[in-house]
Amino acid sequence: MIIITLLLFLIFATISALHFYWGFGGKWGSQAVVPTKDDGMPLFVPRTISTFIVAIGLLGFGIFYLIKYGLIAVSLPEWLNKSGFWIIISIFILRAIGDFNYVGFFKKHKSSEFAIKDTKYYAPLCLLIGVLTLILVFCN
Repeated sequence: MIIITLLLFLIFATISALHFYWGFGGKWGSQAVVPTKDDGMPLFVPRTISTFIVAIGLLGFGIFYLIKYGLIAVSLPEWLNKSGFWIIISIFILRAIGDFNYVGFFKKHKSSEFAIKDTKYYAPLCLLIGVLTLILVFCN
């Protein structure tokens, strides 16, 4: 289980670092990370503060795995200790399934650059995070 824990931490740390990079103005890799309408217009334009909030949240998820498996000694609130993994599982499985429109495996709009990358990389990564976390829950 330690391998899965460290893998999930590294995934979250990497994605978090990428969001911090974008928050500080970096452009690499940012071309197709927001869903677009059929006319190519983004559904939303991420604000800097939102990008930093996502970066902090993702890093928090990664650290949560390390805490849960005793690699960092921190006492968690009881509700977080009991429900934390289920919250992460829910977020990432639901993200993989998607909104049935622009994101996830069951999206209608499949031809944009974002949609192609979502099908190939983003949704599978979300599913992987959810499934690996389920494995940690049931095999611990």
